[in-house]
Amino acid sequence: MEKSLVIISHTGKNYNAYLPELPGCISTGATFEAIKDNIAEAVALHVEGSLADGDPIPDTFKRDYELEFKLDVSALLHELKDIIPYSGVARLTGINRKQLQHYASGLKQPRPAQVKKIETALHELGQKLLGVEL
Repeated sequence: MEKSLVIISHTGKNYNAYLPELPGCISTGATFEAIKDNIAEAVALHVEGSLADGDPIPDTFKRDYELEFKLDVSALLHELKDIIPYSGVARLTGINRKQLQHYASGLKQPRPAQVKKIETALHELGQKLLGVEL
């Protein structure tokens, strides 16, 4: 099964999604679950409409495909904020809480090194949690 990358970001009150491989196919949703459902529907309709109109579509969508979701920092921080507050992410990463809030709001974009620092810290937390036995 082919995989197609979906990029998810968060601005204002909504998540936004697009597929680099399928220009013009975009969607929004108020929640992370909603955006995943909405973009899947948008892809299906986009492909169906393109085929009906005789427009070319990428080979990925000519057979069974799976959407692979990649969140940008704003979407990730927004999705986690009720589980791990910015102060917790700040402790894990060493990045100032206010700076994290700027990243989450989209006011500022993190440098690649900061993105990697956030990703590494969250992966390390995940590994610690996987090691817990109750």
